[in-house]
Amino acid sequence: MTRPADALPGTPQSVPSSNRPNAAARGMLRRLVQGEAPPTQAMTIVERLAGSPYANPTIQVAGPDAGARKALDFSLSLAEAMFRYGAGALEVETSIIAVTAAFGLDNIEVDITNQSVVLNYSVKDQTPTTVLRVVRSWTNNYAGLTAIHRLVSDIADGGVSRTEAAQRLEEITRRPKPFPRWMVTAAFGIFAAAIVAFIGGGPPGSLIGFVSCILVELVSRKLGEWRVPEFFSVATSAALVTLMATLFWWLRVPITPALVVVGGILLLLPTGRLISAMQDAINGFPVTAAGRFVSGLLVFAALVAGIAVALVAGTSLGVPELEVLDPVESRYPWPLVALFVFVAIAMICIAEQTDVKLVIPTSLVAVAGYLLLIGAMSAGVGYRLAPALAAVLIGALSRVVALRMGAPQLVVAVPAVMFLYPGLMVFRSMYQLTIDVDVVSGGAAGLFNALTVVLAIAAGVVLGDNLARPFTRRLSAQERQRNRRR
Repeated sequence: MTRPADALPGTPQSVPSSNRPNAAARGMLRRLVQGEAPPTQAMTIVERLAGSPYANPTIQVAGPDAGARKALDFSLSLAEAMFRYGAGALEVETSIIAVTAAFGLDNIEVDITNQSVVLNYSVKDQTPTTVLRVVRSWTNNYAGLTAIHRLVSDIADGGVSRTEAAQRLEEITRRPKPFPRWMVTAAFGIFAAAIVAFIGGGPPGSLIGFVSCILVELVSRKLGEWRVPEFFSVATSAALVTLMATLFWWLRVPITPALVVVGGILLLLPTGRLISAMQDAINGFPVTAAGRFVSGLLVFAALVAGIAVALVAGTSLGVPELEVLDPVESRYPWPLVALFVFVAIAMICIAEQTDVKLVIPTSLVAVAGYLLLIGAMSAGVGYRLAPALAAVLIGALSRVVALRMGAPQLVVAVPAVMFLYPGLMVFRSMYQLTIDVDVVSGGAAGLFNALTVVLAIAAGVVLGDNLARPFTRRLSAQERQRNRRR
């Protein structure tokens, strides 16, 4: 007998095919709205190495051994040496991350300020370890910074143990600088002579610039031995250069005092500090950038104060007023001026104790920037934008050269942009502020413009470095392969 329930339709065994597109559409919409990962998910610290020469380091699969504290101490010593030699905060951070990751410390946090490095190592269910190191001294040693860069690359490739790494770091910090003191002193003088000729000065001006800058170097070294603060040392050096130039002009030596002063001013400008500060500000280290900016601006203020004191002293001695606003044009053809740039930058490399192999490539990068500078000026680009464009090219080429030579980008970029800085504008502005009271507003505006150009050049170097990164990934891979074959 048939029951009424038998006539009812049974429960389907599968979902009708018409519902499948709706489910797929809902899944696609969910992925579009939510993304592949939760938006608040924390970024692992090793991801900070993306874009750096130490990307994808070889990590110990066995994890850290009982000597994790020794690895932390080595990382602090490494960071201290890099800061002392002039590295930026991002480079120090990526080096620490690469080293600690290679040694198996994957629960690490890094905090960097202007003068200190803090490392926190926290393993689950264990007492965390926090170590701190403060950097209290600085020195010119780009060769040492290059050697440390190569050491970190070797560690990231997994070919160096912790004990061997500590030995190599100690060798680097104890290794003599590539150039002796007498050569550095001579390099300062030759740089000043070449810069005076580059701007438009004659042989007498280059000779006086050579002598005055050697004297300034000797005085600065003695003041450093006496532990005189940097502010007063820079002010004294700027005053000495300015006073010597004005006195020689007063004695009717055929020179242009402003051009002679520029050779010394460029040596005293905190070029590397400002570029590092700009890099730190752009790369997310505001505290470190603020400290470097304050330090750099203090040196700039000392430079301005020294020039002002010398100009007032010269006026008191009876030195007549200078014609600082007269236009200055180069008296040499551009190929010879390019040679002056090459020589000047080579001398700065010697003064900064750059690796011998990097002296010629760095000078060639500067010449390329000079060619772009004169091309931009010929095309009608303003005096503010043209140096910034040249700095962008120098920053990009510096990254390429640095990767090929196994060095940090800063080592090439800092010396290569020295010729771009507006030393003549600084001197003219200070003269108007100090002596020519009728154009005080013009002097203040000129000083502001000079500072703007300085910061634009520093920003241009950082922009060039970032623009070149997508095109230099293959060079980074080739450097890693060379390190593995060593």
